[in-house]
Amino acid sequence: MFSSYRLRRWSPPPWPVVAQLATEGNTTVACEQIATSVSPASAVYYPGTLPYPRGVTHWASSSSQNATCSFEPGTAEDLGIALQIIGALRTPFAVKGGGHTTNPGFSSTTGIQIAMFRFSDVVYDSQAQTATIGAGLTWDAVYAALEPHAVNVVGARGPGVGVSGLCLGGGYSYLTNQYGLTIDTVETYELVTPDGNVKNVSKESDADLFFGLRGGLNNFGIVTRFTLQTFPQTQVWGGFISYTPDQVEKVNQATADFAANTTDPKAALLITYDYFASRKSLAPSALIFYNAPTPPPGVFDEFLAIPALVTNLTTLSFSALIKTSMANATYGSRAIFNTISGLEYSKSFLDTIVNETTFWGKSLDAEFVSYVVEPFLPSLYTHASSSAFPPTRSKGITPLKIYYSWANETSDDSMHDAARQSASTLSAQSGVSDAARYPNYAMYDTPLESIYGHNVARLRDLKTQVDPTNVMGLAGGFKF
Repeated sequence: MFSSYRLRRWSPPPWPVVAQLATEGNTTVACEQIATSVSPASAVYYPGTLPYPRGVTHWASSSSQNATCSFEPGTAEDLGIALQIIGALRTPFAVKGGGHTTNPGFSSTTGIQIAMFRFSDVVYDSQAQTATIGAGLTWDAVYAALEPHAVNVVGARGPGVGVSGLCLGGGYSYLTNQYGLTIDTVETYELVTPDGNVKNVSKESDADLFFGLRGGLNNFGIVTRFTLQTFPQTQVWGGFISYTPDQVEKVNQATADFAANTTDPKAALLITYDYFASRKSLAPSALIFYNAPTPPPGVFDEFLAIPALVTNLTTLSFSALIKTSMANATYGSRAIFNTISGLEYSKSFLDTIVNETTFWGKSLDAEFVSYVVEPFLPSLYTHASSSAFPPTRSKGITPLKIYYSWANETSDDSMHDAARQSASTLSAQSGVSDAARYPNYAMYDTPLESIYGHNVARLRDLKTQVDPTNVMGLAGGFKF
């Protein structure tokens, strides 16, 4: 557990002045107040200074905005002071961990950008079998730090993905079949509450708030560190196979068979259907993972039997396997994610996904149109108790990711409209159109009820208790 903090309280100006500042929306004054109130461990940067761009830049350029200032807290105490100032002056702000969201305004702002870079520690406790991880890290950095200890945590499947999003939004992983979602393995959240206090939240210390943080995103404050369970980690086997367009039918059949018949929790699979504007054709790929140095016969044989354009499968470390992903190939482009959820991937449903990929690939002025199929075992939600997401753990729903990437801002609306239409088409064919949608893939205008179901009322009540003045409502994201 972390030690408790004694916060150095910020002394606000007289309330008439605060009211005036709030009316004027003077974020510059708020930036200056933060800069003069925090310790030397933290810093405020303005446009034109060298550190400023890293605070506002996102994986998708369409998610970035020019903030009035970028604040990099170095301690939870300083972050608490900043939240007190932001709350008093009613200043718009945003919190950026890894910056991997594609929803505009969810972790960016024209107000105060809080960039969590300085929370970059990874502390492994061999006795407790936990790792305490800073909120400013990406998962590939965490895997590399834990590798010398021969342990791992349940995290992202590609490079560049931030720790905070998975620990607060859900977290599907190559290790999910064995251990659950990322949120299922969190033991403690170090949370700066909206009133500026710092507290450690666990199931034992505050069961309701712990429930809300596990999937409830940034509604209840700002998390600075996560304590996660660790698990033994050997070398793994996997990589990727790229196929030519004429092999789509065979890939679909192999995927349907894998989803229906595989029971080995060490086996994981991602199938991507990618339409590249430069090639004017669809090409499927398989990202294959087995959590041991060598897979048993039969698990991936059907995929290996399909003639491939490129096959890159080998035994390697977990962190090295993550780097083989091409997830950063579109870094800096404009982008949007959307999603639906399904219970199974039948051959006919996969054919529909292929049709959607081809149709929108040909119709849109997009550089890249991708649909990602993510089959998991039906037992994936049985590893932990209830949480904000998923609203029910009785059904093994799995996410399908829709992902479009393009160059010009003038295309934003058409891309967003297409992502909505495609999700609607696929949802109608999924057989479970009312299944909860994964918050980290869900598009910005997805109704809360479509993500959190019957949990919405409970989460709204919790939000009112934790944040009665709605400080976190000044930041973007899905809001209760």
